[in-house]
Amino acid sequence: MGETQIDKFGKLIVNYCANVKPKDEVNIITTPASIEAARSIYKYTVMSGGYPRVILNDDYMTELFYRFAPEELLTYYSRIDEFMLENIDVSIRIIAPLHSKPLVNIDPNKLSLRDKATRKLSEIFMRRDGEGSLRWVVTIYPTPASAQEANMSPIEWEELVFNALKLIHPDPVKAWQEQAAAQERIIEKISKIKELRIVGPGTDLYLRVDNRKWINDDGKNNMPGGEVFTAPIEDSVEGKILFDIPSLWRGSEIRNVKLVFSKGEVVDYDAEVGKSLLEKILSVDEGARRVGEFAFGLNYDINKPSKVILLDEKIGGTIHMALGAAYLSTGGTNTSSIHWDMIKNMKNNAIIYGDGEVIYKDGLFLL
Repeated sequence: MGETQIDKFGKLIVNYCANVKPKDEVNIITTPASIEAARSIYKYTVMSGGYPRVILNDDYMTELFYRFAPEELLTYYSRIDEFMLENIDVSIRIIAPLHSKPLVNIDPNKLSLRDKATRKLSEIFMRRDGEGSLRWVVTIYPTPASAQEANMSPIEWEELVFNALKLIHPDPVKAWQEQAAAQERIIEKISKIKELRIVGPGTDLYLRVDNRKWINDDGKNNMPGGEVFTAPIEDSVEGKILFDIPSLWRGSEIRNVKLVFSKGEVVDYDAEVGKSLLEKILSVDEGARRVGEFAFGLNYDINKPSKVILLDEKIGGTIHMALGAAYLSTGGTNTSSIHWDMIKNMKNNAIIYGDGEVIYKDGLFLL
């Protein structure tokens, strides 16, 4: 009998993405909806000699926390959470929601208070990622809730997710190694570029990336992978951009976000849907108004949006930018308690110039 897709999933995450080693402390963070996938990861972690610990989250309990927690609990900083984050070797999180919008009616001020209270945890994560002392993976498992949010049937959604993960291949690890090599060739070219200009519908944006490192997202951290990203020079971003692919923030939809930058900071903004929430996000802290990431989506096995950022930001023929914290591994210095990705379709008469020359057109590199 051949390997099941669940077997392939566990092996891919443990052996390729996380590279679990003997006596690694491994946190597996999941929901009841993905318990089968968690068991597969648990199995292959043990087979690799790692020590697995399952942390089961639940959308009901998350909502209960924000409904009933007093302010002193919303602003509480857990020493236990800090200890675990400082001492684990591997963090594996499976996105598998029971409900696509569990916090839709929660006061955004409560979410903002919690973000500020846990900012140090974000900083610890970014520091350990930058120094290479923490291996981490964020992946996805198809659930009916995410299928409904994506406007797909459960089977159609499962097929999209498993295609994106390359589990349809006889050897998913080999398929990801080939993707990694193709992306590395792109990085070799764009690493020589100092200035980027993005031109398209609703967009004319300039930014500098000189002396910043481009990272090859080949599925080791995000699975599915399929992007190359960096952090722009913090005060270099100038102009306007329209993000025309919808996204969710804590379960609430924000659509057609328009941002105007001056000296790297958002100075004007609008959104067709969710403008008041956008305002809250921008007000979380000072770093929330600056760009922490610029990236190209290169996974052409994902061909349509689903409102799941892990997939949407990888769609072949898109770019995305994140407001908030920069990954230290890129050389970025912006700090914030948030890291929020917004995506732009580049297949509709969009062009990117690198140091004045066209390097990318209609969703494809011309290098």
